Amino acid sequence: MTDQPDPPAAPLRIGFVPGVTLTKWRRIWSERFGRRPLEVVEVDAAAQREVLDSGQFDMCFVRLPIERDDLHLIPLYDELPVLWLSKEHLLSALDEITADDLAEEDVRTDPNPMNIDLTAAQHTVLHVPMSIARTHSRRDLTYRPIVDANPPTIGLAWRTDNNHPMIDEFIGIVRGRTANSSRTAQERQPEKPSKKSGKRATDRDRQQRRRPRHRR
Repeated sequence: MTDQPDPPAAPLRIGFVPGVTLTKWRRIWSERFGRRPLEVVEVDAAAQREVLDSGQFDMCFVRLPIERDDLHLIPLYDELPVLWLSKEHLLSALDEITADDLAEEDVRTDPNPMNIDLTAAQHTVLHVPMSIARTHSRRDLTYRPIVDANPPTIGLAWRTDNNHPMIDEFIGIVRGRTANSSRTAQERQPEKPSKKSGKRATDRDRQQRRRPRHRR
């Protein structure tokens, strides 16, 4: 009877909303856990909670706010809010934008294809994170920082009942934990044999036995 090979490890499935870049974290994962599959898929921001509740993903990089019931959430960083607009729009002449500048504008926040086309035609403007404007950059569009807007925050979320064994390792990578300080490295570190202390005691006994006795 031949031994059956171990079943393949379950992949860690990571979702991310548009504008999040995972290149560095994926590279570090590959270097440390090359044999552990990591599945990374972009998800629509409107579905960021749904993909966690349905079990489609183990973790997701989300854009706050998000309903936090039954979720673990680690806020990671703030994004720069910008006004995404046509290069021909009058506001493009400004270096920065304030809320007062937008009083008479049709401001939208969903960067779907239709809204982007309307923005290019100067029918509307888009209030989005700078990462979105950069990711979907077009020659006929530009962006300006909105200096008095609250910055959106990117966080890493996962369900409290998800016990995937590699979640803690991925959190460590995102937080900048080194390979030597990772929990996996600590768990794999071999224990020191108990005989070592016994050997030291034996050596001391031998040294004591070898000590010359003082003559009276």
